[in-house]
Amino acid sequence: MFTHNVVDFQDEFPAWRLYMLSEVIMSMCEVDAKNHRHLSHLYETTFRETAWGALYFALSGHAPESAERVAPRIQAVLRFWDSLQHGRYLHKKLNTFMSLEELMTAACGWAMDAWCPEGGASVPSRFRVAAERMANATREDCVEAILRQLPRILAFADRNKLNHPEVVMDSTTWREHLATLDATEFERISGVRPGAVLGSLYRWDRQLDVQ
Repeated sequence: MFTHNVVDFQDEFPAWRLYMLSEVIMSMCEVDAKNHRHLSHLYETTFRETAWGALYFALSGHAPESAERVAPRIQAVLRFWDSLQHGRYLHKKLNTFMSLEELMTAACGWAMDAWCPEGGASVPSRFRVAAERMANATREDCVEAILRQLPRILAFADRNKLNHPEVVMDSTTWREHLATLDATEFERISGVRPGAVLGSLYRWDRQLDVQ
């Protein structure tokens, strides 16, 4: 199964092409731009009831990536784990076939790191614990998860793009910063996906320029 288009160079090769489901979602936006968010949510909820739909939404990184929205995506994959683990997957590494466990760790391992840092007996069991904690997380739970992961996440920040690194790269100021975020902004990062947290860091840095 091709999960990402960067590894699909042979159109004639017989395989499932999971990444092409994104074209269906984009088409819905074109058909009804006004209500596309609502339609996309309904489509996701329905399609997660299939094995390939569950896997697609876990891997795709569709916003919002809040703890509330990521939890059912992971839980959906876990429901189909036994059937999905028989596949061979090509993700972002060329010519490297991955097992389901390797695929989910590569794409969603950040969820295990943030929400089940103590480890577990197996990858599925860690994802199960992480998803349950995400599903029941309060805002304070999300804040604590973000702060736990900050040292690891900040290591990937590009200092050359920052005008105020002494502020936004200081983990001690992040609790205060998180308290200032409105519900919508906080939702973007509550799942603790590193890319989303880094996006918030860069937005914060730009905001400091106009204060």
